Amino acid sequence: MIKLDAIKLKQGGFALENLTLEVPGGAYAALMGKSGCGKTTVLEIICGLRPVLAGKVYLGDRDVTHLKPAERGIGYVPQDRALFPTMKVRHQLAFSLQLRRRPVEEVAERVDELAQWLEIDHILDRMPDKLSGGESQRVALGRALASKPQLLCLDEPLSALDETLHDDMCSLLSKIHQEAAITILHVTHSRREAERLADQLWRFQDGQVTLDSKT
Repeated sequence: MIKLDAIKLKQGGFALENLTLEVPGGAYAALMGKSGCGKTTVLEIICGLRPVLAGKVYLGDRDVTHLKPAERGIGYVPQDRALFPTMKVRHQLAFSLQLRRRPVEEVAERVDELAQWLEIDHILDRMPDKLSGGESQRVALGRALASKPQLLCLDEPLSALDETLHDDMCSLLSKIHQEAAITILHVTHSRREAERLADQLWRFQDGQVTLDSKT
């Protein structure tokens, strides 16, 4: 479960007041809204990348409001993917596990598992600048999933892909949701995308989030 309870935030000219959101555990939720309305800020609050002035952030039954990002059990894929430019794909996938000082054999096994699952085993030794858009997105997903998080936050993950790659990634995200039994919060400005993937739709407008209905 993801729960934002009466969140207050102010940064420059942007402010949130009494923001509330609740996504059930295991759901695939989409957060829709126009570009620049603050959807990314909501993800960053959940992930611990933006401190709040008031309110609480809950993940499952834990109050994580004051926990560091690495302590929240969240996989996060930012809009620009943010792959490390000097790391091969296999090292991108291993990064979070190595930070946690997991055994070498466990890390290698998890990297191989992710590579096969995401169909990127043939590019493990490539650098990020040699990847296509679809390959980069798969690597970013793999890096976010490496530590087996309870929650996956996706910021406009399909916005830069052509129609064929978009369809392929939609299928992959559905597969991840079903097979990993993970809660997903997916930010998008596309209602069509949200309706295809999500079982719960939220609309962000004028600083507030409201539950929408699927047509």
